Amino acid sequence: MDIEGGPPTLIDGRSARAERTRQAVIEAHIGLIRAGELKPTGVQIASRAGVSLRSLWGHFGDLETLFAATGAELMRRHDDAAELVDPALPLDERIDVYCRLRAEALEFIAPFARSSEIRAPFSRELQRHRMRYFERAARDVQNLFAAEFDGVDDVVCSQIVQSMAIATTWPMWVSLRDVLRLPVPDAVEVMKRTMSALVSEAIASPRGVPAGS
Repeated sequence: MDIEGGPPTLIDGRSARAERTRQAVIEAHIGLIRAGELKPTGVQIASRAGVSLRSLWGHFGDLETLFAATGAELMRRHDDAAELVDPALPLDERIDVYCRLRAEALEFIAPFARSSEIRAPFSRELQRHRMRYFERAARDVQNLFAAEFDGVDDVVCSQIVQSMAIATTWPMWVSLRDVLRLPVPDAVEVMKRTMSALVSEAIASPRGVPAGS
């Protein structure tokens, strides 16, 4: 006869152990990439996590599931560390602060972005994660520069927002840092110039005629 409360406690204990194993694997995956191993194998991840290879795949099933879990953890850390820019700041100051914060975030994700570049062509999950970062950047700039976008034609606004998102995400940053080999301060200045030009285009865009006018 089961003792009342026994089965839930047993299940809770197993769940806690399973969660610790999952977290250890995610941390190992992140740690290997941060250490420069851009395409870590299951054996490397399991060894660093202190678990068996069978346990690793028992908890994650396949690489796509591991990529999803690691991506979610990195997004959580990014969100926890993110600083909001006050949209009430003067325009030049908004651009300056936002670009400096974006540079810090991009330097943080650099090893993971480089790792993703290797595997993304063959990974639907990494492609989705890359799109989520882009969409987050697009929402950020649209909110931060809402006053400058007010009244701009929807198509033009969308195109400028997409351009600003590209200018502040990894594709632009890797070109500045790895292709042109610019130091961070110089790369930030290029980003600021690009953002300033795009915001100026939004400001100069014709405004629609208010309804009822």
